Order: sequence, then structure tokens, then C-alpha cells
Amino acid sequence: MLRNRVIPCLLLRDESLVKTINFKKPGYIGDSINTVRIFNELEVDELIFLDILATKENRGPNFQILQEISNECFMPLAYGGGIKTFEDAKKIFSIGFEKVAVNTHSMNSPKLITEITDVFGTQSVIGSIDVSKNIWGKYQVVTNCGSKKHSISPVTWAKKLEELGVGEILLTAIHQEGTWKGFDINLIKQVTDAVNIPVIAHGGAGNLDHISQAIKDGGASAGGLGSMVVYQSQGM
Repeated sequence: MLRNRVIPCLLLRDESLVKTINFKKPGYIGDSINTVRIFNELEVDELIFLDILATKENRGPNFQILQEISNECFMPLAYGGGIKTFEDAKKIFSIGFEKVAVNTHSMNSPKLITEITDVFGTQSVIGSIDVSKNIWGKYQVVTNCGSKKHSISPVTWAKKLEELGVGEILLTAIHQEGTWKGFDINLIKQVTDAVNIPVIAHGGAGNLDHISQAIKDGGASAGGLGSMVVYQSQGM
């Protein structure tokens, strides 16, 4: 069983870091390499980088910037965005990343998960699930940077990803993301009750109590932090 973790989730747009609110209005945060140096000093558990443009622009990962990040970073790294094929994942691992986070293309081609885990192991793949609320307050899974809605529920999809072999789940509540209002504990609890793999709660953290609630009340194994660390990194 993994110990509870705190994981900065950093959004890449081209070679820069940005922060969004509800997956909209990306605002410039700073240079990715300088930010990695800050987190090296803070000795965080691991870092997740998510490219917000790769899938939308129908392109693969920016391997050049990923190599630069890997060269600079002292902690375990994960990357998500535009991973369409086994070869994409293989190259990311060869660069020095320990995990890949697969979102849209796990829905489009579920066999991609098993292709990766059969070679690199279940611990190498994070099943990334983005969740929004419809006008009736019902949770729905979305892909393609939040633009494509699916009828499958987050719980059902999480269970399917576990069956496919992912080692953990990154669960992002779009309706909370960037708001500082706290995690969606109900959503987290529904998913953690349904699966036997670690769940990283992401979207909404604004203080340490929010992280504690996600772990104690929601059953998450980790808190994925965005605004809280990119705007207040020195306070961690």
C-alpha cells in the first residue's frame, strides 16, 4: 500500500506552465525548468506534467521539453498528453519518466493500456479520468480536454481502467479545478469505494485541510495540487 502523497500536477502549454480554472482560460505561470528546480528544493513526492494542447492539436508529446525536464528533475515523474501509441509511452520512459498518464486514448483504444502494462508493468500507467457535472448535477466522464462527453459513469470507467491494468487513477473534478474550494469528496469516495488501486484526487485544493479531507473522508491515496503549489509553492 502506497503512503499518502502530495503531488504537484503541472499543466504544460507548449514549453511553458499554465494554470486553468475549470479547464478554461489558461494563465501563464512560468518556465517549466525553473519550476522543476523549485520543487527539487522542496523535495515533493513526485511530479505530474500534463500537456493541455497535445490531444486538442492531435499531436504527440513534446519530447524535447520532456527530456529537459527529466534532465533537471530529481524526483519521480509522470507525463500525460497526446500519448496515442505504445511507442509514445516507450519513448517517454526512455527519457526518464517513470509513469505515463493516459486519458483520451484509453477511451479511444483501451488496448493501449494493456500494451504498455504488459511490457512496463501496471505501476507505469496512470488512468486519468476527467469528470464534469451536467446541468442536473450528474457526474460524467469527459475526454479531449473536457470537450467530449461520454455516457459512462466515473465509477464504471474507473473499474474498467483497473481491469485493463492501470496502477492508479488520477481523478480530476473539472467543476472544482482551479477554484481553491476543495476537492469533490463525494466523487472521490464513489471511485475509491469501487476500485482497489490508489486514487489521486485532483481539482480544487486550496489548503492543507482539503488534502486531509480527500484522504481521510474520500479515501484518496494522494492529493494532486495545481493552484495551491504554483501560486504558493514557497509555502509548502
